[in-house]
Amino acid sequence: MLFRRLFLTLASVQDNAACMIDLRPVGYVIGLLVASLGFTMLGPLAADVLAGNGHWFVFFESAVITVVTGGLIALACANGVTQGLSLRQTFLLTSLVWLTLPVFGAIPFVLGATEAGFTDAFFEAMSGLTTTGATAFGNLEALPDGLKLWRGMLQWLGGVGIIVVAMVFLPELRVGGMQIFRSEGFDTIGKILPRAGEIATSISFIYVGLTIACIVGYSATGMAGFDAIVHAMTTVSTGGMANYDASFATWGAGVHYVAVVFMILAALPFVRFVQLMAGTAQPLFKDRQVQVFLMIVVFCVLLMTSWLWGRGGVMTEDGFRDALFNVTSIMTGTGYASADYMAWGTFPVVMFFLIGLIGGCAGSTSCSIKVFRYQLVFAAIKSQIRQIHSPHGVFTPRYDGRPISDDVLNSVIAFLVAFILSLGGTAVLLGLTGLDFITSVSGAAAAIANIGPGLGLEIGPAGNYANINDTAKWILAIAMFVGRLEVMVVLTILSLKFWRN
Repeated sequence: MLFRRLFLTLASVQDNAACMIDLRPVGYVIGLLVASLGFTMLGPLAADVLAGNGHWFVFFESAVITVVTGGLIALACANGVTQGLSLRQTFLLTSLVWLTLPVFGAIPFVLGATEAGFTDAFFEAMSGLTTTGATAFGNLEALPDGLKLWRGMLQWLGGVGIIVVAMVFLPELRVGGMQIFRSEGFDTIGKILPRAGEIATSISFIYVGLTIACIVGYSATGMAGFDAIVHAMTTVSTGGMANYDASFATWGAGVHYVAVVFMILAALPFVRFVQLMAGTAQPLFKDRQVQVFLMIVVFCVLLMTSWLWGRGGVMTEDGFRDALFNVTSIMTGTGYASADYMAWGTFPVVMFFLIGLIGGCAGSTSCSIKVFRYQLVFAAIKSQIRQIHSPHGVFTPRYDGRPISDDVLNSVIAFLVAFILSLGGTAVLLGLTGLDFITSVSGAAAAIANIGPGLGLEIGPAGNYANINDTAKWILAIAMFVGRLEVMVVLTILSLKFWRN
């Protein structure tokens, strides 16, 4: 009897070991990414050296800590590297990257001129890498050039990372209907990392090209060279962190129009740019997601312009430009502001809240629910209404001319429910920390949807998150992480079944 129990116990241990996830491939990739992040700190180091402010040593220390730690992690896990990643390893990698990198990205804020506590530093780094754009710092003009550049670089690096995650990992993980984009030729089953490298290379060329073009555009319209570099990074990444507390109210019309162009370009699917560079323009112009996104932007801009003109009693270029800039900024999740739209009245505030929950296109640097998910839901609703009218008919919902499978629709519906519940839960938790209703709800939406500015005097377009209590900052940082990973990835990781099977 004793031997039988011992045998069953050993068999159980072996079964559990077989089901355990080998973390070494995940750790190896994370270690390489951490070390790479450390090397990028040489850019802000150089900026401080050129500025002659003596702040460069902060980035030297931060780079050494980050490179050495990342290198040691990679070396420790190198013996477990395999040809590909399993589904569970992919889930873990996708999640842990966005938790690990902000920890190291926060080091310059702790050691640097901000002398921030870890809470504020982690909040800032998470906001940067998830391209949320919410800031825990005030008096941005006084920051050393290195820290200004670092904030921009975090967003820029996060932006290209988001595209790769959206086009490679999320379709594989079947998150929120993203599997529909496998038809674009980015099927990654069984070979995640090699295929990710291929896609990342193509996308990176486009991303760098857009950034350089944006720098040129900003410089040509009156923005100083250093500001042009930083703001090009935060524009193309639709991140929205600025070098000035006044955001884009610092500059005039020319800069605003350049920003609008590049915010819209960054909110379009980058795979279409890859196809465009290959000589095929038709997919971009025929993409229903792109068409609907642009139609929503145009409609909202015209509506907001009419409101501002009617409110002011005169049709001015300023009114049109303010409407165009701020609608585009919020819709794409960039979060820049050229004016305090909280002073425009109740209607603009409600509109900005709603369009922030729409977002840009899938496979772009933009945020929130994404246009294509609304299209899928409306297609399903339309099909269901037709089915009610004609019970004996067969009506298949379609997206961009293709039939939508049941698993895609189920995935989208699950995502929308999870998104709304996450938003509501975050708002409740923020309210429990003592924040008022408007700040709690808009802060939750701004974090989950990765928009940046919320509503109200404290976290609105004229404010920041500096005076929010530490507990609320941690809640918001977690919400940014959950929103950036499209909610469902995080929920899957948290389920017991994920770890058992």
